[in-house]
Amino acid sequence: MVEKHESFIVTGPTASGKTEYAHKLAKQIGGVIINCDSVQIYSGIENISASPFAGRDITDELDGVPYRLFSVLPLNMQISVADYLEMARREYDAARAVGMVPVFVGGTGYYINAIINGISPMPDVSPENRARAREMVATDIDAAREMLPPDFKATDPQRVARAIEVLLQTGRQLTDWQKLPRIGAISPTPYRILINPNMDELRPRIAARIPKMVAGGAMDEARAIIAANWDVRRAIGAAQLCAYFRGDISRDQCITDWTTKTNQYAKRQRTWFRTQFVADLEINHAA
Repeated sequence: MVEKHESFIVTGPTASGKTEYAHKLAKQIGGVIINCDSVQIYSGIENISASPFAGRDITDELDGVPYRLFSVLPLNMQISVADYLEMARREYDAARAVGMVPVFVGGTGYYINAIINGISPMPDVSPENRARAREMVATDIDAAREMLPPDFKATDPQRVARAIEVLLQTGRQLTDWQKLPRIGAISPTPYRILINPNMDELRPRIAARIPKMVAGGAMDEARAIIAANWDVRRAIGAAQLCAYFRGDISRDQCITDWTTKTNQYAKRQRTWFRTQFVADLEINHAA
């Protein structure tokens, strides 16, 4: 058993078993699970996001363990990293206030980085500029990216929109703001546990999991994504399922493509953990 700490982060690539590990840890230490996955925070896509609530009723706890920030946002709502950090901080403080141990779990690097290192201070963005930025990205993301400097490397639509809205609001590039001293980190830094199996172990786990996700309700979730006009690039599996519904690919091809994309994502996550994350404890097999 891990020794006592004020809080924990349990992370790792997709299909590593981090969710199961975090649940067992929280059960042992009187913990509260706090989500740090940018897709599992949305309601209605629990299968696609591999949420612990896939196939279950959405509740405040599982097996006696409190769960926070899972399935709390509608698909038509977008949040920034600053918004997430504020929500996470609120749940962290609430857990500590009642003597429970916050256990963050998820694999979204920019959420994890915000928890550990904080974020650069930036002014609030008006709803008008936020909506305008998202419309620009949805209309022509390449043209939107041309407004940003060469040192802005992100390609994810949500992160591009965030950079555009900051530019519209302040007249300064997001990368300029990011060079300022960071604020808002969880202190003391949570004890960092990395579940990090190699790809030879992850590939068969991914291959076995995705057909179950499809059979378990992902198809209905894809219909909800289409109805909400949600950006399918924000969740692996969503684009493949929607392509299947459009008749562009077969069901088998959908599963194959989804599996391939997930393997690629797991590789990128492993690279991020190797270069951007310092673990206090690393477990090199699936939990």
